[in-house]
Amino acid sequence: MSIGVARARGLEGIRTDPSLIRWNLSVAVLYEEAVRRSEGEIAAGGPLACKTGQHTGRSPNDKFIVREASSEAHVAWGAVNRPMTEAQFGALHADLLNALTGRELFVQDCYAGADPSHRLPVRIITEYAWHSLFARYMFIVDQAAPSESTHVPEFTVISIPSFKADPARHGTNSTTVIAVHFAKKLVLIGGTSYAGEIKKSVFSILNYVLPLKGVLPMHCSANIGAGGDTALFFGLSGTGKTTLSSDPDRLLIGDDEHGWSDRGVFNFEGGCYAKTIRLSAEAEPQIYATTRRFGTVLENVVVDPDTRVLDLDDDRLTENTRAAYPISFIENAVPSGQGGHPRNIVMLTADAFGVLPPIARLAPAAAMYHFLSGYTAKVAGTEKGLKEPKATFSTCFGAPFLPLPPSRYAQMLGEKIARHGARVWLVNTGWTGGPHGVGSRMKIAYTRAMIRAALSGALDAVAYERDPIFNLELPTSCPDVPADVLTPRSTWTRGAEYDHQARQLARMFVDNFKTFEGGVTAEVVAAGPHG
Repeated sequence: MSIGVARARGLEGIRTDPSLIRWNLSVAVLYEEAVRRSEGEIAAGGPLACKTGQHTGRSPNDKFIVREASSEAHVAWGAVNRPMTEAQFGALHADLLNALTGRELFVQDCYAGADPSHRLPVRIITEYAWHSLFARYMFIVDQAAPSESTHVPEFTVISIPSFKADPARHGTNSTTVIAVHFAKKLVLIGGTSYAGEIKKSVFSILNYVLPLKGVLPMHCSANIGAGGDTALFFGLSGTGKTTLSSDPDRLLIGDDEHGWSDRGVFNFEGGCYAKTIRLSAEAEPQIYATTRRFGTVLENVVVDPDTRVLDLDDDRLTENTRAAYPISFIENAVPSGQGGHPRNIVMLTADAFGVLPPIARLAPAAAMYHFLSGYTAKVAGTEKGLKEPKATFSTCFGAPFLPLPPSRYAQMLGEKIARHGARVWLVNTGWTGGPHGVGSRMKIAYTRAMIRAALSGALDAVAYERDPIFNLELPTSCPDVPADVLTPRSTWTRGAEYDHQARQLARMFVDNFKTFEGGVTAEVVAAGPHG
């Protein structure tokens, strides 16, 4: 039997008994369903612990955008945005729907975007109950919204991990696929149980539709101080974006994805998706507490089979262990998910080479340079065969999720910084005193002190020196931070070794930025390192 037309948006063509479509189930019921279906187990304290199998992270090489008339001219085609033909998508869609014949499915009707003026109605259809719970947290459930019989999603995401794509028939690289069709407003996900694909698919959609409406989508966290000042934290995974924005002295707007409109900043999501590997109750008390309570969904966290006690230090399944939970689990979260125009913008990097300064002030041109660069570094051991730190440049701190040309987002950010007078800072949460394996990770207490000083204005009146290699303005003093920590060269045992490594990284910056030189001003190019 086919599902009725009135509530079928995204479900058309699925031949199953309507009673098997489970609509907008609550947290408690989804817990019961996940356990009943052996999708996860309840760990000590109450979180639902699930495993994702082969895929413990995103599959960027398996993501495609359908090349079609309405979006073709806007999309920046290439290694990130791989094309799929309409015929291939049509076959993929038909085969996926056919595979769902007689299957039980879970549906969540929700929104992406806390600002009512810009929120996007979405429908998330999943094979797993725990994925439905994940979606209920990652997006916004409006209790006053219409029921499923009248909710009209603008975009629909269908996530079926058991479905395997056929590369010969569907034009994919493997049996895993994430395919976006902007004209049909549909995303198909198959062959992966990693829940983050659902979240990032919607983020990619917002990165396409919002700039066309004058709203800047951003891969950043955001919070608000006691004086009402909003701050943004850009950064790739592992740089401390979630940790540093979860500050007990500031109100959390959101931990990962935001929009910046003419009215201010707004969260895209209704929850948080935090890394938990080696999480500390002392350093990250708010996030740590969520791993010990009912409602949190844990991904690939090792659980003792007898006591069900978590081991957050165990990385045998993956370094990318995660916790998903509603933002209300953070006591000082902003209920509206909205804030004013940012007074400060922090760009986070985890430099595993140990040569970038722990904090630097960025002029507008330098802010554009580092936003387009989107630098961080992977450390040895995080990838198979990786023996030493590896530089990673992810444009706008979110290259895998940007359908439009990167210059579009950078131009919008530059215009908003100029219009609203935001101050910009580059903060290195990585290594000091030497590279990974020699030096040590920057103390989080120092990083928090530097950010606190930057946001409060305490760094406005101190003296600054220009770094001769990275061309950055470095404060010579900062409350609660030793002076020698502020100058990375002084933390190395041998200055000549620092100079050699710093020049190597500077050349990496210069080589990477050649891609953007034709689309920015000479002032922006000159603001980068002197490689």
